Amino acid sequence: MVLDALIIGAGHNGLVTASYLARAGMKVAVLEKNDWIGGAAVSRELYPGFTYSNCSYVSSLFRPEIMRDLELSRYGLQILPYEGGAVFTRDGGYLGMFRDHDANRREFARFSARDAEAYDRYSRDVMQHCRFIRPLLMRTPPDPARFRPRDLAELAWIGRKVMDLPEAQIAGMIRFWTMSISDFLDEYFENPVIKGYLAVSAIIGTALGPMSPGSAYVLLHHYMGDVDGNVGAWGFARGGMGAITRALTRSLEAAGGEVRTGKAVKRVLVRQGRAIGVETEDGEQIHAARVISNMDAKRTFLRHVDEAELPAQFVRQVRRFKTRGSSGKLNIALDAAPKFTALPEGAPNLRGDLHFTDSVERMERAYDDWKSGHFSRDPFQDVMIPTMIDPTMTPPGKHFMSCFVQYAPPKIAGKDWTDADRDAFGATCIDQIETYAPGFKSLILHAEIRTPRELEAEVGLTEGNIFQGELTFDQLLFNRPVPGYAQYRAPIRDLWISGSSTHPGGGVMGAPGRNAAAEILRDARIGHQMSDAYAVI
Repeated sequence: MVLDALIIGAGHNGLVTASYLARAGMKVAVLEKNDWIGGAAVSRELYPGFTYSNCSYVSSLFRPEIMRDLELSRYGLQILPYEGGAVFTRDGGYLGMFRDHDANRREFARFSARDAEAYDRYSRDVMQHCRFIRPLLMRTPPDPARFRPRDLAELAWIGRKVMDLPEAQIAGMIRFWTMSISDFLDEYFENPVIKGYLAVSAIIGTALGPMSPGSAYVLLHHYMGDVDGNVGAWGFARGGMGAITRALTRSLEAAGGEVRTGKAVKRVLVRQGRAIGVETEDGEQIHAARVISNMDAKRTFLRHVDEAELPAQFVRQVRRFKTRGSSGKLNIALDAAPKFTALPEGAPNLRGDLHFTDSVERMERAYDDWKSGHFSRDPFQDVMIPTMIDPTMTPPGKHFMSCFVQYAPPKIAGKDWTDADRDAFGATCIDQIETYAPGFKSLILHAEIRTPRELEAEVGLTEGNIFQGELTFDQLLFNRPVPGYAQYRAPIRDLWISGSSTHPGGGVMGAPGRNAAAEILRDARIGHQMSDAYAVI
């Protein structure tokens, strides 16, 4: 039987697309090259009794509309908000962060009374930018190079949103999207520790430093999520990040769809300019009325589609699409909770994100190492201990630590990573933690070290870029992944793309997958006279 839709890749966006299509009545299958589902949103037992979130590790961006539509709470998804965080200073102190805004202001006042007063203004201005951008996340971007009525209507809608803003806010918004986070924070704050903490979201997963133009927008991208309606809040998926993709899989299967693991796709089958299915690495040909790739744009079009089937200009644009990896990850099984000398016993800050980079300048020097083709000698680490909130991930009394690291380049001095490079990278990160938590090394039962090499080989992220393409202004909206093809359609008829290299970008958000499904259903309804069941979106 020919499928209505065949999705390549069981990452969260692919599962979102598949679930919406299945709920609309399509016969849907998802192919996954690994023997497990989830892509980068996965939970795995890599040490006996310990569940690792070994790629993505926190949740906020996943759209609540999708959770409701696909009934993910019914299928076991629960997000546990974390309670705060801290940045440790080199002089043995710390700046704490809390879920409560006023508590943060009081903490800022320990470092700078002026910055405590500025915090309200900063929070207000960032939220203004969020309020403008958030409605765009779940809409297909217009194509300004075409004059179709739908594109003109969408451009007019965006234009009205802009014109409704005060002139000063419009100017501020344009500046914000193009400036560095360092310059932006300098307009509000004076204390280096406060600025160092707030700059973090602008560099996560991005081949930019805090002084790079465009890094301010990356901060906004990370602020646009919410947990239980609290905009900008973050939390842990109970049972690890794989809980998200497990719930999506159950939702898909309840709607009649299926996931086939251990099915790596070799190539997309194209006949007379139309995608008709795929051939897998084991030689099976699976036919479908439409093929949807959840892989990034480079992997999809440069590795799995015959270049002769694509326009030459499109191929050149895809080759230029920036997917520079900048991140690494350590996943560590601990015999007990580490003790950070700066934090009081039982401090709520342990139940959040812990950092050791206490200034923008120190963060920029870590980026300098990346630019020279080396992992950061004094890296930025976003350290989490989710088992402080979710004890289901480990045996009683034990803990799991997740360390997200900037910066790690796709290659070391122009050469592929070696095992020795990987081990040196891991040792550098562990040594840094030991400095702030003496005795930490003695607690380690097992450590998984992941560089861009591992992220590409296992998850399929080109160059290890966790967003499937950088979130710079030239690669957003109707330019993502390339101009003229930002509406989830490929140049080949019935071939679609639904991953994070499409609008609105990366993170465990689900919006690209949902938007792609909306376009596919719209196309099916118009082109094939499908039933009103497609009004599900």
